[in-house]
Amino acid sequence: MPYGSWINELQTGFFLVVHITAFALGAGFAWLAYKRRLTLLSSAFSLFAVAELVYMTYHLDWTVFLFAHTIAEVLDLAAFVLVFAAAVYSTVRRPALEMTNA
Repeated sequence: MPYGSWINELQTGFFLVVHITAFALGAGFAWLAYKRRLTLLSSAFSLFAVAELVYMTYHLDWTVFLFAHTIAEVLDLAAFVLVFAAAVYSTVRRPALEMTNA
């Protein structure tokens, strides 16, 4: 028996609560970033929220595990890249703006 098989004993509702909570956090952060015109972060958090919706399709028996997991992981990877790009952009842009204003 593989390690962690005990998790199969948990009810589907538990997983849905976890993914709904993560979706709400991602959507909330996306909205805050959008309001602050942080386009890269807004896109990243939106992709994370969509990934959580995709994860839920498995728990609702709409898709098989590997399909939902693969699609969600690609969305999470794209979100991670955008968060990194936003961090680099703000780090590079801020000193450049300070030099122009000096």
